[in-house]
Amino acid sequence: MSYEVKTFPDAKALAEHAATSFIEHSRAAIAARGRFSVALSGGSTPRAIFAVLSADQFKTEVEWSKVHIFWGDERNVPPDHSDSNYRMAKETLLDLVPIPAENVHRMEGELDAAEAATNYAAGLSAFFGDEPHKFDLIHLGMGDDGHTASLFPGTTALAATEATVVSNFVAKFNTNRITFTAPLINAARAVEFFVTGANKVDPLFEVLKGERHTDLYPSQLIAPTDGTLTWLVDAAASARLTA
Repeated sequence: MSYEVKTFPDAKALAEHAATSFIEHSRAAIAARGRFSVALSGGSTPRAIFAVLSADQFKTEVEWSKVHIFWGDERNVPPDHSDSNYRMAKETLLDLVPIPAENVHRMEGELDAAEAATNYAAGLSAFFGDEPHKFDLIHLGMGDDGHTASLFPGTTALAATEATVVSNFVAKFNTNRITFTAPLINAARAVEFFVTGANKVDPLFEVLKGERHTDLYPSQLIAPTDGTLTWLVDAAASARLTA
């Protein structure tokens, strides 16, 4: 697996770099293809990234009318629920920048998860048309159990080979999630992981340096076929890597 690890002193520095990377990827994609397709993730680190992007000195650096926002996964909740990844992005980024409403493609977490996954897959097919489903940038986090998006250890979605978006039952939460599959993520032009905190030390080391156990550490499934993979990690999470 080919990847690059970039280490930052803290989560704030990581968020600032990630925001700059978002801007750079958007400019390159718009220059090359006329639009920028990006799939966001949930969590505290993306929240910090969105706060940087929506700040006055940053938000004018993005041509928002040509940005299309998607999500790599979603909880099976309505869009106004406190657990909704969409709601978090809406409140911290989307409501604060001039992006057209039609450019925001949310997962319908209020529906049955299988129906929502089917609808989202159809929406991706409509968006990409006859072209490959190739996002310009996909944001990912990694849990302390090694999961990414809603690809959790031991779940059925890990075995998906053809589907792009699926409903995935997560026993630890006794609920379904809607998630991109590994093949869809691996088709992207660029994938960026954001990993912060001392509780990620061991799983990060195992994912990057340990033996390959994708059922145990689903983040190991992420290996873009012809895109870049970058791990943005803070000093606390990377302690074993840099020891």
